[in-house]
Amino acid sequence: MTPAAFRQTPHFSRWRPVDAARPAMSTSWWQWVASTDSLTARLIAAGGEKQFRVRLLRQGVGWPRADEARALGIAPKRYAWLREVALCLDETPWVVARSVAPLTQLKGQRLEGLGERSLGSWLFRQPGLIRGPLEATSHPPLFACMSGIESDCTWGRRSVFYNGGLSLLVQEYFLRAMADDLDLPSR
Repeated sequence: MTPAAFRQTPHFSRWRPVDAARPAMSTSWWQWVASTDSLTARLIAAGGEKQFRVRLLRQGVGWPRADEARALGIAPKRYAWLREVALCLDETPWVVARSVAPLTQLKGQRLEGLGERSLGSWLFRQPGLIRGPLEATSHPPLFACMSGIESDCTWGRRSVFYNGGLSLLVQEYFLRAMADDLDLPSR
């Protein structure tokens, strides 16, 4: 799927282009949701003295949700590599993230070996990396509560990263704890 084809979002989707969400978003949140640099680096900087940690919630092979399959341009019920993590500051989850990649495209990538390292630490070192358009949502992450994490999120964002033959969907949800710790507005 090409980055241009990714822009076409169905009307029933919980995701919309980030620019369409802009009017409902404060300037403070816009700086987080619309940024295209490494979220890991931003969280570490914002956390100051707080210890950053990636907590691996789940990783393995499974079926992507229908909207994830559409975003990746794959048929539903096709196996994919799934990874769910909590990005924590002093053990408090600030962000939960879910990444999805078609199994057929993972040849030699070794993403399963990331463990509790940040996906961004690998992703942003890839030469020729292309990031597709950002989309935003105000819906809670469906997977977080299954892992025992409070899923009260302010905003979520996602985009597909393209590197060689790999398409990797990265979805990140900013949790209420982050908003509270950084004194960010509710929206």
